[in-house]
Amino acid sequence: MVRKDELLQMRVGEAKQRDVGKRRARVEPEAMQFLKVEAGDMIEIIGKRSSCAIVWPADDDNKAPDMIRIDGQTRKNVGVGINDLVNVRKVLAKPAKSVVLMPVNGNVTVDKEFTDFVKNRLKGLPLSEGDEISVMILGNSMDFKIHKISPKGVVKIERATSLTILTETSTDKKIRVTYEEIGGLKTQTKRMREIVELPLKHPEVFNRLNIEPHSGILLYGPPGCGKTLIAKVLASESEANFYSINGPEIMNKYYGET
Repeated sequence: MVRKDELLQMRVGEAKQRDVGKRRARVEPEAMQFLKVEAGDMIEIIGKRSSCAIVWPADDDNKAPDMIRIDGQTRKNVGVGINDLVNVRKVLAKPAKSVVLMPVNGNVTVDKEFTDFVKNRLKGLPLSEGDEISVMILGNSMDFKIHKISPKGVVKIERATSLTILTETSTDKKIRVTYEEIGGLKTQTKRMREIVELPLKHPEVFNRLNIEPHSGILLYGPPGCGKTLIAKVLASESEANFYSINGPEIMNKYYGET
């Protein structure tokens, strides 16, 4: 843990399932003392981009003094991956005058009842322009991008806030899959991260050590065990492209059917 001025440098860790989609950041009590924050206060997380979250104390079974645990959506908003370094500081959210949301995956039908429902769901959460947020609707998570806010900076929605939801989706339709969506498979995920993610994100390490990274990996197992999901997550977290090609798409019994 390194403190420079009012910034605290921390390492990004994986969030637990109960914190996914709730804009929570869990840190050790010592880090909370450094930042002069209490549970429920808001912090700014600065990586390649800047975002915000609500700080909560870390669990006793996950002791790591320099770790800040945030979910995949927050990591995307900050522009970092697991084990990357970020700077953290306390921030005060201003009351939002107006907020404009844009759906991320597909168009939506918007009326006053739907807008009021989303507004109630987002009350009290820290928001910053350009971030993506999730809203649980009838048991399903719907993602929105914060298109515009007023005033600029970190804000929170209150009763007087004017909320507008656009009906058309954004131009960026790339769906991000995160490590929190993998149920179990901790050992397999850890090994795959060492083999795939490390050389993709830090090729200079392999160049310095004169080591050739793996050129290919074979995953095997019964259908539905998580092979494709792990590959999608690795590509998403490493900001790489992923192309899924099934066997029947490239070969068939008869000529012309592929």
